[in-house]
Parts: sequence; structure tokens; C-alpha cells
Amino acid sequence: MRVVVCDDEPLARERLNRIVKEAGHEVVAHASTGVQAIDLVKEHQPDVVLLDIRMPEMDGVRCANHLNELEHPPAIIFVTAYDHYAIAAFKANAVGYLLKPANKDELIEALNKASSLNAAQLNELRKLEDPEARPVRQHIAARTHRGVELIALSDIYYFTADQKYVKVRHKDGVVLIDDTLKELEQEFEDQLFRIHRNALINLDYLELLETVESGQYQVCFKGLDEKLSVSRRHVPVLREKIQNI
Repeated sequence: MRVVVCDDEPLARERLNRIVKEAGHEVVAHASTGVQAIDLVKEHQPDVVLLDIRMPEMDGVRCANHLNELEHPPAIIFVTAYDHYAIAAFKANAVGYLLKPANKDELIEALNKASSLNAAQLNELRKLEDPEARPVRQHIAARTHRGVELIALSDIYYFTADQKYVKVRHKDGVVLIDDTLKELEQEFEDQLFRIHRNALINLDYLELLETVESGQYQVCFKGLDEKLSVSRRHVPVLREKIQNI
């Protein structure tokens, strides 16, 4: 893939440049500001931009939003020292969010992910979105001991309320996030379904609604042994959902 590296720190640019080349990709240009990055992307038409956030003239999030408006936008991977911009980054359609100093294996993994979404595919995805609606996230950001982890919505089985946090059960384990169930339900109304006041499930993994003793119900998931209780008032609508799956 063709890559543009944008960071206002020369040593950071050199390190990213080295990792990209070791991964077998080509660095076609370097930028030290968001404004330069936009000009270089227009000139070189890269597949991916590695983008810092805190930069002079224009920050990385604003730069990403400008890049998304191009006819053939590149995939964007943020590499930054700050973890609190993750939500803004995902709303800017980032495919990766890494904390400095970027781990070599994590960067290569992010580049591999970006290679599966070429510019044309990204452009078509954005055309489908209502320009007046909220940007649709494809990932959930979770702060863990490793920094900010991006969990693909397509890898998540369910969300449950856990005191003041929300627990996310996904293919590789469990993380906690700050989003509320109500916010998640509104944002992903076509993919998530509330089965209980404390639980949302990903309909893509819904396998079966079964009856247990005392007339209670629970859901079973594809590829997961765990089961969740369903409140009676949600059963009729859930049955309709299952018939349409």
C-alpha cells in the first residue's frame, strides 16, 4: 500500500516510516501539519494516512474530516500520545487508533486492516450515510491497561450495564466503556436490540430465544455458551426480529 505519514515530530515520522517499510508498504510522502497532509494526499492519492492529532495549523481530527470529503479518501490510522480523542477519531471514520510510541505489531495489524478497506470502498460507505445524521461508528473505544482498544461492532455479542459502566462482551473477551446503553441503542438501532433494561444484544449473533422455568425467556448466541435473560415485555418484538433474520 501507499502511505502518507503525518506527524510534527521528526523522530516520530522516522519511526513510523521504518515500520511501514518493514511491513512491505511504501511511504510516498511525509507531512508535519494537517494542511500539508491534505495537499500531499491530493497529490499522491495514498491508500492510508498515518495521522498525529496534536499538530500546528490544523489538528489531526480536522484534517481527517477534510480527507473524508475527497472523492477518493484514504484510510486513516491515528497515532497519537493522547487517548481522549478516540471517540472523535472514530467519528472521523478512522480504521485505527494507536498510542505513542506505536507498537510495531499493532501498527502492522492496523495497516493490514486498512488494506481490506480500499479508498473506493470507504467512499461508497460514506455515500450511504445521511450527511445530516451522526457519523456511524464501526468500532467501540475502550480504555484498557494497553491504552485505547478498538473493538469492531461486528465482533461484539452484547452490552450489559455494570454499575456506572457498560460491559462489552466481544470475541476476544470483556472490556468496560463509558457509553450508556441508551446512547448505544440510539446510535446502533438497526443492529442492537434491547432484551432487558440492563442488556443490548447484537442481532447478528442471535441464535435462539428459548423458554426456561417459570415462563422466563433467555437468548442464545452463535458461537458463545453464555445466555442472557429477556424481560417479558421485550419478547414479542424479539420474536418478530428472529423471524426476519
